[in-house]
Amino acid sequence: MRLPESQVAVLEAASATEQRTIEQVSEATGLKPETVTGAAFDLEDAGLIEVSERTDASTELTDEGHRYHEAELPEVSLHRAALDGAGGDDPGVDIGRAVAKSELGDRANIALSNYERSGYGTVSNGVVVPDEVDPGADEVTAALAAVADGDTPGDDLLDLLERRDLVVRQERTVRSVTLTDEGVTALMEGVEAAETVDRLTPELLTSDEWQDVEFADYNVEADAPERRGGKVHILRQTAERVKDTLVGMGFREMDGPHADSEFWINDCLFMPQDHPARTHWDQFALDVPPMGEIPADLLDRVRSAHLAGVGDDGQGYHSPWTEEVARGVDLRGHTTSLSMRYLSGHEIGDLEPPERFFSVEKVYRNDTLDPTHLLEFFQIEGWVMAENLSVRDLMGTFEEFYAQFGITDLRFKPHYNPYTEPSFELFGEHPETGDLIEIGNSGMFREEVLRPLGVECDVMAWGLALERLLMLMYGFDDIRDVHGTLCDLDLLRNTEVLH
Repeated sequence: MRLPESQVAVLEAASATEQRTIEQVSEATGLKPETVTGAAFDLEDAGLIEVSERTDASTELTDEGHRYHEAELPEVSLHRAALDGAGGDDPGVDIGRAVAKSELGDRANIALSNYERSGYGTVSNGVVVPDEVDPGADEVTAALAAVADGDTPGDDLLDLLERRDLVVRQERTVRSVTLTDEGVTALMEGVEAAETVDRLTPELLTSDEWQDVEFADYNVEADAPERRGGKVHILRQTAERVKDTLVGMGFREMDGPHADSEFWINDCLFMPQDHPARTHWDQFALDVPPMGEIPADLLDRVRSAHLAGVGDDGQGYHSPWTEEVARGVDLRGHTTSLSMRYLSGHEIGDLEPPERFFSVEKVYRNDTLDPTHLLEFFQIEGWVMAENLSVRDLMGTFEEFYAQFGITDLRFKPHYNPYTEPSFELFGEHPETGDLIEIGNSGMFREEVLRPLGVECDVMAWGLALERLLMLMYGFDDIRDVHGTLCDLDLLRNTEVLH
């Protein structure tokens, strides 16, 4: 019997009395495992060997998992620091002091993300409040120790460790070969190796040797290395779909700086300079020179609106307003700063109604991390400038927009904003939990916003959350599943945003 060299080698390395794995045969023959696998399948087709399969599962600690097993979890370090810093009548400690004392560095976000969910206390309004718990009883710590010892914790704990990228679970197919009676007979009768080639090369073509050689058969069932190429993140895919939808509805796109002056971010929005949302608790101030490029006449009109109001019945806020604060530079807490730049004519010149603009860009807020809040996220900003607009026009725009994403159960709730009147929030029903999820804020811009900008018609505007739109589309319930240190890689790899 004549067989290709690789098949002869595998046949001779196999046993009729015991199973030998592909790896064992590979080591015995010096052939690559994939070559052995291909030869084994061919020999099985010929009835000379039997191939059996089993699935082996293994769990190993990642580098980060080893680090926490040998030291301690970031949330445990934060808890110890909070306990040391709290005392007297104050049960909590400032986040900044707790993070500095714990020496967490770049792991601070991980600690804050897991502090409450691990039962160590609460994080609220910039304060870490520790509960009296025993870190030695931490189930995540115990699970890391179990994996390090070669044991397997429960499925729920294992899922948690995997989401936190502390373990890697792997499943691999182990194939073994055994000689059949026909294979034993073939070896006894003698098997001759036939020289074969596995690919057509330029040399074979130019020399005409291809006509005389024997080509090996291809086996499409043979194992091949897993290759994972890059792909566009599902948030970016969704952002692009949102852009396509809004362009299809007649909108044009805005862009502008991520770091901007308080003037464009808040003052133009008629947000008083002593408003709580303008403190360091809610936004990120930058230690850079003040912004100089602000039109002087617009600055004066906005100052007047804050101090005296707009029109004969205007009241203003009767609270301090300084140009120094207005020129301070922050990371934008909303993309409405872009709307102010465009509506004022500062960005692309004066606009004549009707006009429609939008942006889908990142914003930055000093929020407490939880399943629906992050320090940076995407906001869908939009506005329409036209005569005689009403809240019905605004609601109809939302119904048309969200219908493009299969969301038809919108709820509206009256709300207060310093810059819109009337105002309302939008809610959608989560497809898995049935809970109402806030997905945006909207309203009609007030006179105190529009008149200083030189706009003399109605403007309806909104800020919608891109991540929460994604939650309603795909049913996940934690915003951190799609970006950040705890993101679900399988969800990112397997989810496709349909257009």
